[in-house]
Amino acid sequence: MLSTGGAATGSAATARSRATTRTVVARRGQTVAQVLAAAGVERRELEPAVSALASLLPPRATLPAGHELTLRQAANDDALLALTLQPQPGRTVTVTRTPSGWIAHEETAGQRRHLVLARGTIREDLLDDLRAAGLPDPLARELVQGLAHELDFQRELRPGDSFTILFERFRDPGGDLLREGRMLHAGFDLASRNLSLWRYDTEAGPDWFDDQGRSLRRAFLRTPLDGARVTSRFGMRSHPVLGYTRQHQGIDFAAPSGTPVLAAADGEVTQIGSMSGYGRVITLQHPEDRTTRYAHLSAFAPGLKVGDRVRQGELIGKVGRSGMATGNHLHFEIAEAGRQIDPSRARTRPAAVLEGEALAAFQATRQGLTVQVAHLQPMQEVAAAD
Repeated sequence: MLSTGGAATGSAATARSRATTRTVVARRGQTVAQVLAAAGVERRELEPAVSALASLLPPRATLPAGHELTLRQAANDDALLALTLQPQPGRTVTVTRTPSGWIAHEETAGQRRHLVLARGTIREDLLDDLRAAGLPDPLARELVQGLAHELDFQRELRPGDSFTILFERFRDPGGDLLREGRMLHAGFDLASRNLSLWRYDTEAGPDWFDDQGRSLRRAFLRTPLDGARVTSRFGMRSHPVLGYTRQHQGIDFAAPSGTPVLAAADGEVTQIGSMSGYGRVITLQHPEDRTTRYAHLSAFAPGLKVGDRVRQGELIGKVGRSGMATGNHLHFEIAEAGRQIDPSRARTRPAAVLEGEALAAFQATRQGLTVQVAHLQPMQEVAAAD
């Protein structure tokens, strides 16, 4: 498992890495959500964390008086990064914020960690192909979601492209399966490029890095929602409602009504409300004189208002068809210094780059796992050397 306390650089990662840890204590009859709320964690921070925890701990489960919960929070704005508790003796449950959302996992005393290799070929649908290769469904969905901002599934994936995924399984001393673990490596051999990614635990939490220690997570997302299909690109087009040709200032992503729309980067809300043909719209101001606009929304994030600061990946609204729209979709724009640019070509950089001791530790562990990948056959299992 790629794991170290090394630090990552980069503006977003630096803010996250200055994390603080504190312990809070439950009062009799409180749920996890109630404990977090009493500890001052904002509702929009605690709700996704508790939701991700639901598969391991029911949201309405009450905690005994004096039960301790460990919180990891960003030092600059107290944003919740991770939560750990022990529902039963010997069972530790953790939920962690990742670039692709919140992920929960548990550890049980006496368990043994194994490494498993899934290898397959792209045929039609990446999610189905990952499942067919043996990758458990939750991990397959997590990977597709995490890659959505890096890979153009419609343009880059071709039948015949191949992939290799290394993941964990945990078994009891008798060999019975306790649970599936995490993905440690994902490699894609594409016609246009090779993509090699490695999970790495920094002080700011888990992230995915390439072979050179550059984060998969970008300081700016070109696609601010998951699982969407591009229906109209930037440039001249025949307007679907007005019927004449004019410049399309953004990209349209078709998605079901209610699909979460995420902030493309850290920023400030400068506009929220209704605006002519845009319908319900949100505009965010970002560093480097960039703005983003999200239009045709069905709803805004509860309580969101002008002047609020948002973090990259935070829910700001939901897909709809308000304003001048023929169907449910998100219209997404990016401007630099007031000039509209093509979101698909917007310059972006890794949100974090490993350096120094962190990079050395990452490379040493990556090389060890590379040897494992080279010797494992598809769905072969080998005990991990922890």
